[in-house]
Amino acid sequence: MRRIVDISVPLKAGIASDPPGYRPEIDYYTHADTAEDVIAFFPGMTVDDLPDREGWAIERVRINTHNGTHLDAPYHYSATMDGGARAITIDQVPLEWCLQPAVKLDFRNLPDGHIATVADVETELARIGHELKPLEIVVVNTAAGARYGHDDYVSTGCGMGRDATLFLLEHGVRLTGTDAWSWDAPFVHTARRYARDRDASIIWEGHRAGRDIGYCHLEKLHALESLPADGFQIACFPVKVHAASAGWTRAVAIFDE
Repeated sequence: MRRIVDISVPLKAGIASDPPGYRPEIDYYTHADTAEDVIAFFPGMTVDDLPDREGWAIERVRINTHNGTHLDAPYHYSATMDGGARAITIDQVPLEWCLQPAVKLDFRNLPDGHIATVADVETELARIGHELKPLEIVVVNTAAGARYGHDDYVSTGCGMGRDATLFLLEHGVRLTGTDAWSWDAPFVHTARRYARDRDASIIWEGHRAGRDIGYCHLEKLHALESLPADGFQIACFPVKVHAASAGWTRAVAIFDE
């Protein structure tokens, strides 16, 4: 028997899902709103000819490819990957990366803005008794997951550092994920570090690890706290947006019981 758990957030307007200026906008049109649109396709028809005078329900959406639960392609974080090769776009991501056994790292205890290290990853893998395998999907449960839609969502949770990301990639992982707004630490915390040290290498360090070894990651996952540490698969096939840096996905965890 198969059980499927939704680990995606709804694409919803009017909540703090992204920084200001990056949030989705959705206009909803009811059956009554569109009745005139429908009869325009059929000369001579009137609204009274429609069952219950109803047209169709539609939505017009103004979004970017990084709204909602989405999969980032290597092209998002750089023009190159794998040490200089052209970075692939979302329509070029190997589909076998998007359906694999998965493991969850529980980093909810790490403070907001913390940069997860190799030691953090190794400690958590040891705690759950898991040895990484090539192409496994690794998702990170942060404190941000419980704050989705709240005003502090974008600034909550830890991020994955360059060395920790490369550790996963060197073990053959090619797709990772987080329930936070970004795979990296929230920018508000990184900005403080940059103001202090003026070291630009800390900016987006987890993302840019893919310049060395190309990989994809999911952002804005949901309900990771409901998953076990391992023993499940994740399916996260992205919408095929031509030459794009990301694609929306209905990510799910799959259990064979």
